[in-house]
Amino acid sequence: MTVSLRRSLALVALTWATAAMAQDGEPARSAFKVCEDPNNMPFSNTAGEGIENKLATLFGQALNLPVTYYHFPQRMGFVRNTLRFKLPGQDYPCDIVMGVPVGFEQVWATKPYYRSTYALVVAEGRGLDGVKTVADFLALDKARQAKLRIGLFDRSPASQWLVKHDLVDQGVPYKMLDADPAHYPGELIEKELAAGKIDAAIVWGPLAGYYVKRASNPKMRLIPMASEPGVRFDYAIAMGVRRGEADWRAQIEHLIDTKGPEIRAILTEFGVPLVDE
Repeated sequence: MTVSLRRSLALVALTWATAAMAQDGEPARSAFKVCEDPNNMPFSNTAGEGIENKLATLFGQALNLPVTYYHFPQRMGFVRNTLRFKLPGQDYPCDIVMGVPVGFEQVWATKPYYRSTYALVVAEGRGLDGVKTVADFLALDKARQAKLRIGLFDRSPASQWLVKHDLVDQGVPYKMLDADPAHYPGELIEKELAAGKIDAAIVWGPLAGYYVKRASNPKMRLIPMASEPGVRFDYAIAMGVRRGEADWRAQIEHLIDTKGPEIRAILTEFGVPLVDE
């Protein structure tokens, strides 16, 4: 055996060993284990009715894995107490967060699987029926604008938008993260706007789409908001896995690519306003 042949075989053996070590570093998946907020519709709930529940079922079936959930309220420390949580001698309770913004640093984000935007939601029959676009809303008579109460979550782009368009006094801020586990973000539309406590709401698109579809008394209308200089409303959404789990991330990204039509159908079913990049 020549020296060059021995070196070639040694290199092949090293390559195989490295690949085996990489695979050994990621345990075999016995289930599609999802980190989930138990009360966060339209994204997830314990009954499995949310967007992310449907996506998890789709992916679990594609991988021939049963879907399991590890529940924790999506508040401060969600990733630390779910995706990164591991007791000595035990496995991680969940392996994937089904929805994170692209660039979210607490996880290893996949490629995005949809892009949505914030939306303005108004109730019909309450004096804003002529508002079909954001431009219509901004063109309202100043006296009419001055009487409006616009609900928004704290620390959202809506705050910047109100400042830019001199509507700060009309803003009614609500807490996005509430310590009460029974609280859910959709209350801003389903309770506050429906009851007439506010005249309009500016919320993340999937939230708006879901609750507008459900509303009947009064009916509501969703108006997508385009990003503008100084205010960004549209964001791409990905899935998140633990850093270093390259094989797992690659599997998820493959499903994002191959299950595109099914993913889009689920998003459409829930009324998610989709926008191009």
